[in-house]
Amino acid sequence: MEEKTIVALEIGSSKIKGAIGSVDPSSGALSVKAVEEERISDIVRYGCIRNVVETAAAVRNVVNRLEQREAPRKIERVYLSIGGRSLSSECVDIERRFPTETEITAEVIKDITEEALNRPLSDRIVVKALPRELRVDNAPTPRAVGMYGQQMTARLTLVSCRNQLVKSLTQVIEGRMGLEIVDVAVRPLAEADLVLMSDERRLGCMLVDLGAETTSVAIYKDGVLVHLAVLPMGSRNITRDITALNYLEERAEELKIAFGNAMPGAEQHSLRPADSTDMTAVNNYISARAGEILLNVVEQIKYAGLTPDRLPGGVILVGRGARLAGLSARLEQMLPNMKVRVGLPDNNVHILDGRIQSSDAVDVIAILSDAARNEPKECLSPQPTISRQPQTQPQTGYQTGYQSQQGNTYQAPQQPAYQPQQPAQQPYQHPYQPNNRPIENTPYTSVAHTPQVTPTPATGQRPTPVSVGTTVQQPAPQQTRKPSAFGTFMERIKTKVANVLTENMYEESEEE
Repeated sequence: MEEKTIVALEIGSSKIKGAIGSVDPSSGALSVKAVEEERISDIVRYGCIRNVVETAAAVRNVVNRLEQREAPRKIERVYLSIGGRSLSSECVDIERRFPTETEITAEVIKDITEEALNRPLSDRIVVKALPRELRVDNAPTPRAVGMYGQQMTARLTLVSCRNQLVKSLTQVIEGRMGLEIVDVAVRPLAEADLVLMSDERRLGCMLVDLGAETTSVAIYKDGVLVHLAVLPMGSRNITRDITALNYLEERAEELKIAFGNAMPGAEQHSLRPADSTDMTAVNNYISARAGEILLNVVEQIKYAGLTPDRLPGGVILVGRGARLAGLSARLEQMLPNMKVRVGLPDNNVHILDGRIQSSDAVDVIAILSDAARNEPKECLSPQPTISRQPQTQPQTGYQTGYQSQQGNTYQAPQQPAYQPQQPAQQPYQHPYQPNNRPIENTPYTSVAHTPQVTPTPATGQRPTPVSVGTTVQQPAPQQTRKPSAFGTFMERIKTKVANVLTENMYEESEEE
């Protein structure tokens, strides 16, 4: 089996990131080959797309740069993620009663899965149904299938997002880019699978993703997700607070990253700006806003129905906001019984490009890792084959078909004037207009390819004849567009949830 090349896109509030990786078919190991990003401003807010046209243009720039790494192959499919304020979670109990003692079968599990995923929510769609606890006759069990009882209860954590987010992602990627969406991951859950250790999940821990405009908090206990929340505040709030000192936002961001400190009353950084910047005033703004964000993060432990002492696995920080000096120390002061560390990809992920900072690219690498674990699908076009055409002598002047230097003996031409193009010899189509996915009409033109349009001759004018020997390209037959990936998205979710419910959720506990 050949290795699969997969492509991931992360549409954030401050940047759009893209990554290419390869998956070893034997070991499942992921190798990250390239990461590209494009800065954006105010076209994506709190994880929700506000401007489809400008977002598609930014995504196009990222895709173009990734394709340059894999030339001449083109990107045809991508993996995406869902995050931001659109996410929410809730805990539900689904119960089944039987008239007599009955065997719990896979059909019962499937029926519970259908009910969980089809749960009516106002303007929302359930994207994940994660099992927390299974009980047969009110007794907890690690594996329900095959057991006998009169009552079964499944406690599930439902993760949902707004319908509008799903529609916007489909418009950008499939409608305007002409790319196929293979699958969609929930970003906080994908990051947890990437950076959390099994012992941390079992003992209890909290994953904090400090993004630009949102901060995601995922709390795990006994190996399962028990709480998920997205706070409407992030590192960009700190930057815009600094602009109150009459700094441009770009300069404020530089001061925050290079010289800022989240600890109140902390000594100034050993490195100081060359100008006369008052870092004391800057750090006052940084420490005040950072303290507000961390206070809301700590409050999520109470909302999860837990206490800090029940989370001995500690706090794991990811995201660019986690790089702020003094942030980890500040959080350790607020949670003295919990250790704090910065999350990094596990050992099954290999970074091939030394320029990639894994701590800064955890979000997009997490999408690649999630795809690698779930039967990845090739995302690049097939390697083009080079066809050899026989070379012909150029014609000089007009000749009849039966005149030659040897007399009037008929001589067949070496090559016909018109050669119909064979399907196998078709030139590679534009990357955003594959044969099986015609791109919709857009108000902008691709940078990489500008098609030539032959103007229609005016009335009374003769069209320009095609020269002899010119290859005439036949238009590709129009094919029916494949249904959106979200049309089958729910079916994939149902299958995954049913598989998880039938497997042992407490394998780690049993190993003890």
